[in-house]
Amino acid sequence: MIQELDTVVLTHDLPEQNLKAGERGAIVHCYQDDEAFEVEFVNAEGRTIAVLTLSKTDIQAESAQPTWKQA
Repeated sequence: MIQELDTVVLTHDLPEQNLKAGERGAIVHCYQDDEAFEVEFVNAEGRTIAVLTLSKTDIQAESAQPTWKQA
């Protein structure tokens, strides 16, 4: 179960946001249905590059086995 402040991994590319599968983000909000999450992605300097509403098919817990393929 994904919870607020968990680190998650993007399962597929989001080209419109310049994010690639495998990028890590932090859960900043879980919606009540546990189907959607607000995820913050930051760059190496710690600056926010995107805050997105994503479904649980878009992300997975960092400790889970990867479902995305690294290029």
